[in-house]
Amino acid sequence: MRLALYPGTFDPVTHGHLDILERALSLFDRVIVTVGRNSTKTPLFSAEERVSLIRQSAPDERIEVAAFDGLLVNFAQEQGAAAIVRGLRQVADFEYEFQMALMNRTLAPSLTTLFLMPHERYTFLNSSMVREVARLGGDVSPFVPPVVLDALNRKFGRG
Repeated sequence: MRLALYPGTFDPVTHGHLDILERALSLFDRVIVTVGRNSTKTPLFSAEERVSLIRQSAPDERIEVAAFDGLLVNFAQEQGAAAIVRGLRQVADFEYEFQMALMNRTLAPSLTTLFLMPHERYTFLNSSMVREVARLGGDVSPFVPPVVLDALNRKFGRG
């Protein structure tokens, strides 16, 4: 069984994230979506809420969702993953992701980082933008699954 990790903050999960996940599932037998508890960010949703929203948005027996702390490469090795999947929306993403991939390869040479591009309709989409539009009362329904839309509306007192 070929296993990959798909790490991220997923605050909240978007259709762009799910597109990358579908692409990863076409290449791997199983994917663990790993929700990072990043101490440098203040998320809108708790790690537990993000895990739940992803599970509800991607109900597939080949997908596991887990929150983790620490180095991603350590978690990947503990799980027996062969690869780390990262989405690249635009050129601006590449520099950071490339540096991270090189660091991960140095720390864990047996892990491969695989960059996947989402469908072009999602290349502008990111969670920060979705949160801001939702906070200001805009319609984010084209960008997130219904369960995420409901959760955003509750967070911002509209539901």
